[in-house]
Amino acid sequence: MCGSKVKISEANYLKVKEICASFNNNPGELINVLHKTQGHFGYLPQEVQEVVAECLGIPVGRVYGVVSFYSFFTMKPKGKYAISVCLGTACYVKGAEKVLDALRSELKISEGDVTPDGKFSLDVLRCVGACGLAPVMTINGKTYGRLVPEQIKGILAEYAE
Repeated sequence: MCGSKVKISEANYLKVKEICASFNNNPGELINVLHKTQGHFGYLPQEVQEVVAECLGIPVGRVYGVVSFYSFFTMKPKGKYAISVCLGTACYVKGAEKVLDALRSELKISEGDVTPDGKFSLDVLRCVGACGLAPVMTINGKTYGRLVPEQIKGILAEYAE
């Protein structure tokens, strides 16, 4: 049974404990626990990772290792619209860096950051798996291919509210 030495709200602590219990506090279910926990919180801050480790009876370093290894997991909150630019070989060769520069310029943020209004976050990946559409970016899972920097402003406008 896990205790509550970590400093997060009681409600958040209980939610993490509930998620871990739904997987029988089994350390072999770590990835599933993290996936469900991130689904609830939107990201996996250190405090949440510590509660997961405690509940599963594993070292915090193991939890952090999994979170930092898999690109799906994030330790930072994402924007309402999470933008990912592919910098894999095909995308890079076909101009992904210029697309990324256009996004940085339009959003006025760097990769890993969130716009001040929380609307957009910007990240890079190594491969989306759509090399034939290079260069590619995704926004909340929707794929945009054969991009040129001049398209960025219009694409972002689709998400204006």
